[in-house]
Amino acid sequence: MTIAPTVRRNVTPWASAALALTALLTTSCAGKTSEDPAPPESSSATTPHGYVEGAKEAAEQQSRLLLNNPGTGDSRVLDLITGKVSSTAQAAGTEQLDTDGRFGYFHTAQGTHVLDSGAWTVDHGDHVHYYRAAIRDIGELSGGPGTQVRSDAAVTAATDRAGRTELYDRTELEKGSVSSLRTLPGPHTGAVIPYAEHLLALTKRDGTAKVSVYDREGEAVASPDAECEDPRGDAVTRRGVVLGCADGALLVGEKDGVFTAERIPYGRDVPAAERAAAFRHRPGSDTLTAPAGDKAVWVLDVTERAWNRVSTGPVVAVGTAGEGSSLLVLEADGALHGYDIATGEQAARTEPLLTGPQRAGTGTSRPSIEVDRSRAYVNDPKGKRVYEIDYNDDLRVARTFDVDIEPHLMTETGR
Repeated sequence: MTIAPTVRRNVTPWASAALALTALLTTSCAGKTSEDPAPPESSSATTPHGYVEGAKEAAEQQSRLLLNNPGTGDSRVLDLITGKVSSTAQAAGTEQLDTDGRFGYFHTAQGTHVLDSGAWTVDHGDHVHYYRAAIRDIGELSGGPGTQVRSDAAVTAATDRAGRTELYDRTELEKGSVSSLRTLPGPHTGAVIPYAEHLLALTKRDGTAKVSVYDREGEAVASPDAECEDPRGDAVTRRGVVLGCADGALLVGEKDGVFTAERIPYGRDVPAAERAAAFRHRPGSDTLTAPAGDKAVWVLDVTERAWNRVSTGPVVAVGTAGEGSSLLVLEADGALHGYDIATGEQAARTEPLLTGPQRAGTGTSRPSIEVDRSRAYVNDPKGKRVYEIDYNDDLRVARTFDVDIEPHLMTETGR
């Protein structure tokens, strides 16, 4: 079922321009874009560059927001190009909603439900392909609440609270089915992360979490000489995989098949309650953010290997578009605040308030911030709406989407 939302405020030409461009190819790619791509006309014809069966290629990112109300189980997909809202399968009791860029993972007491959002990006390094396809409910992965899912183009790893990790064939998910490959030896501490055609994991040896590297068959092939005390949080960047540790971060990288680990310490004593434990960043960016307690935010510049602590108001959610962009902080007053990362000074604040008053800290049903290359999105559960923010224009509210559910959980796909 498709529901037409009420879209209020300034509907920018950005969305309609993106629609007009969907029939074009990026200039760096060869091939022909089609609204309904078909296979080559004959077996001797060459398959167009970037062709994906059942998908439409576009010239711009095809962003969609996945929304969920854990109390009722109602779930929606908000297409940010067309403005349409689609209903999906019920997912009641969802404790966490996350994504790998295409698939949404609804973590409930019964398991992890997988939704194909039908929007994704393929980055070839020198050029990028953007795709859109039908929205599909795929099925269930093993593991209940607390399961952490990480993916790359070939494999999806689901690690439950007990540290058991099940590997799934990503190409089968793309075809619409769940296919388990194998179970990794363990248990593991935190998520198992597909990276550089291998799998990174933290395993406890002699009471300390140490980095282990597996091949895709589950065989241990490397163990960089690095430890991570009390690991919490991870993120994949272009510079490598960042793991949150008690004394800062551990950056695990790969070059020519050799895995290395480099420490990025805080450079000061940080109480456990003020550590960076849940990283947020724009996909493709090397700038990470995380709450630093209730009234400050950590910014980690992975390129410079440097931490910066920015004092703010009471923190509800954080994010940033990356280098040169403002730090975005949704604060307890219900407004989105923009801070200069270098100076720590507040540069902008939304007017009016985006949400009602909130408690500082993070939680499953609190508003969140999703950031892509041109816009940020904030969900207002009680107001049944989602705000689109132009963070390059003094946090201007570009569009407001009214929806028919309370969107307590939100994540963005297509990036």
